[in-house]
Amino acid sequence: MEAAVFILSLVDCCALIFLSVYFIITLSDLECDYINARACCSKLNKWVIPELIGQSLATVLMLVSMHWFIFLLNLPVASWNVYRYVKVPMGNMGVFDPTEIHNRGQLKSHMKEAMIKLGFHLLCFFIYLYSMTLYFSSVSRGNLMFHSISELCVPLKLQHMDLP
Repeated sequence: MEAAVFILSLVDCCALIFLSVYFIITLSDLECDYINARACCSKLNKWVIPELIGQSLATVLMLVSMHWFIFLLNLPVASWNVYRYVKVPMGNMGVFDPTEIHNRGQLKSHMKEAMIKLGFHLLCFFIYLYSMTLYFSSVSRGNLMFHSISELCVPLKLQHMDLP
């Protein structure tokens, strides 16, 4: 079960990393006037729902597998994606609207958001990779008690304390 959770999370995180890079490239193309606003926004709006689903999937996987630290790490980003999608005004084309993307520095804020998400997904990728490696090393040694990165936040004395 643990191996499947971390493998799925790694695959999901890789997809989200590539999606963040795609957002950055497309937004920088718009910034340099290589593409027009309508083409850019239609390309990006196509990937808003898959990004939302991918982030929510990673969050739910960590909740179901009871990796609390990783779940709490993913929750704000998943919540932000849902909030951003729900708060699109009526009449807009989507999260990225071609009539408003050049107004009030929205292009810069979208670019900053994409950069932050890229850094976050890279951090999560290495956390998932470390947790998966830790799991496989504990299984190969015959140690059935798996200590994930979530459990590393709890002091070792509390983990091995015998309760009456």
